[in-house]
Amino acid sequence: MTFFYEGQVLWAQIDANQHMRHTAYGDFGAQARLGLLEYLGLTPAVLYGHKVGPVLFREELIYLREIGINEHIKVTCEIIKSRPDGSRWSMRQELFRGDGVKAAIIIADGAWIDMEKRKLAPLPPELIELFKHAPKSHDYMEEPNKSVTS
Repeated sequence: MTFFYEGQVLWAQIDANQHMRHTAYGDFGAQARLGLLEYLGLTPAVLYGHKVGPVLFREELIYLREIGINEHIKVTCEIIKSRPDGSRWSMRQELFRGDGVKAAIIIADGAWIDMEKRKLAPLPPELIELFKHAPKSHDYMEEPNKSVTS
């Protein structure tokens, strides 16, 4: 299992019930997605250089267990569905507490956006090759390519 974010839960991420606030789960998921992109070579500088960036359509959080202050957490990322050209994708992320217990699951659906035109766009071919190396789940499904706007 590869972790794309590991870190400590901070005081500012705790709610009135003394466990990690709901929005912090999403923040850790977003940071792990950035870690995955960096791992693949899709650093912010590379993406900005091609004037393309990731965009989310949906993010679903399933809370399984509480996470407390100062806990050390780890977050996985794996592609569960994508088009062969990587133009659309779905990712499953799992958040684990320091004791190894799975605390949450995040499912995110996304694509790529041309940052100048502000429209969906495919990745350039050399970046598609990098994205193809993303970890895939045991239940991974490949969808047919369609036009980027569909």
